[in-house]
Amino acid sequence: MTWLPRLPPRLPLGTLPTPLVDAPRLRAELGCGPLRIKRDDLAGFGIAGNKTRPLEYLLGDAQAHGVDVLVTGGGPDSNFVAAAAMAARVAGIACELVVWGGASRGRPAPGPTPNLALAEAAGARLVPLGDDRRERVDVVVAERAAELRAAGRRPLAVPRGGSTPVGAAGFARAAAEVLDQCVRLDGAFPATVVLPLGSGGSTAGLLVGLAAAGADTTVLAVSVSRPPEEITPKVLDLGRACAAALGTAPPREDRLEVVDHRGPGFGRASAADRDAAATVLRTEGLLLDDTYGAKAFAVALARLRAGPVHEERPGPVVLWHTGGVASALTHLGETVPATTGAP
Repeated sequence: MTWLPRLPPRLPLGTLPTPLVDAPRLRAELGCGPLRIKRDDLAGFGIAGNKTRPLEYLLGDAQAHGVDVLVTGGGPDSNFVAAAAMAARVAGIACELVVWGGASRGRPAPGPTPNLALAEAAGARLVPLGDDRRERVDVVVAERAAELRAAGRRPLAVPRGGSTPVGAAGFARAAAEVLDQCVRLDGAFPATVVLPLGSGGSTAGLLVGLAAAGADTTVLAVSVSRPPEEITPKVLDLGRACAAALGTAPPREDRLEVVDHRGPGFGRASAADRDAAATVLRTEGLLLDDTYGAKAFAVALARLRAGPVHEERPGPVVLWHTGGVASALTHLGETVPATTGAP
């Protein structure tokens, strides 16, 4: 990774690199060319999945600067809140989590979830937002950090998903992983990498790492939370800030394609998403969560069924499995019926 000369301090959490595996049964069903899956569900830190990557640098940076409390947030089904709580415990600092979710628009307040149970078991203090206005989380995180600072604490305020220039360094490093794996397995850089796009840090970091290596790879980012016209500039700005901090080339805008696949709403799977999750479970034995994995794979499978994604390039298509095991198990009953029957 000589093309990433200035990585921030890192707290090793995961078992990296994660495997890059062939998907022969899925490939046969789709009738497509070379297809691989990046198994960040096997990142090896709790069940944090890809959230392991930004947290290694966020917590490493926090330790280097004497932080004594991490303040961040997310939703009741968020992989990041549980992962952040566990990472803070490993780093030896306290953790406070602002959690959105409440009775609104005729829907009842959410009950306990596995991710919130994990966060509390790891010692985090939950700060309920009281409603489901997700956009307020980062504001309240900053306000709570200011309160703690005024009380003499040394907080670090981190937005949802860990999407900061420091956090994005985790996926710049991940780009180096997947490029090296593809060259060893396929003799070429990947033609396309498909991953879900939420708060933007993973996509931004991946673009930075690809640009730093000079890889002519397209990132197909499936937006699950915000319209493309809103999230795309944020991703590119975050990528530029990350690249500047790492001393590398800025991300290439022409190598980013953002697809709007919010569907029925954030964290709510459509029929097509459930069908994609069922297909991947049946063919490759992988669990996909409703919020990220099912949506990203639904777009990828539709593209691959239609024909070559980027046939002018020799490398494989890489589908990034970001994890979300706790959430996937929560909704498993809604996916499994579609997989019944003889193979």
